[in-house]
Amino acid sequence: MGVEYFEADVRGCIGDLHGAAPGSTVFYGSSTIRLWPELGKCFSDRAVLNAGFGGSTLVACAWYFDRIVVPLAPGRLVVYAGDNDLGDGCDLEAFAQRFNDLLSTIDYFFAGLPLTVLSIKVSPARLPLKRRILFANDLLAGRLLRRPASGFLDAAGVLLRPDGMPDPACYQADGLHLSHEGYRRWTDLIRRQATTVLG
Repeated sequence: MGVEYFEADVRGCIGDLHGAAPGSTVFYGSSTIRLWPELGKCFSDRAVLNAGFGGSTLVACAWYFDRIVVPLAPGRLVVYAGDNDLGDGCDLEAFAQRFNDLLSTIDYFFAGLPLTVLSIKVSPARLPLKRRILFANDLLAGRLLRRPASGFLDAAGVLLRPDGMPDPACYQADGLHLSHEGYRRWTDLIRRQATTVLG
């Protein structure tokens, strides 16, 4: 799937964000971000923007960064991406390179920008990929240790049952996208780390 596939959604995202004040915490990434209902109300005491676009991959996030994120002049960045890369069959070596490319793009425009990456969720629909997802999350966490002003937040763990399996209550009927309960848990998690993640 080429990056041009996302063009219509990207244009809609850019239109929604037109005129946004600079210095906000920008949430960027795939449909897990884009579909977050009333993200701004979840963190109403902070300036946050939803810059997700549906189905995006790490490659697409790097490709469209200059059009979506750069004009927003973010004060902080929160990223959820990589889920669709793994779902499309991306191997871990290519996954690591794609993530490095995204980090290089971020630092090209905003060197030292405070960044939080949310771990990739183990959803019911992608349960067969659990082992690969866990390895990918380890790659993300390890790479972020080498970048200043970066953090890795275990957003996947709060969506699991005590037995380590995905909690169906956290997902919509498709078994992939988060439900209201899933987003509630993410909101609570981020609020506990608000100073670090949101500033």
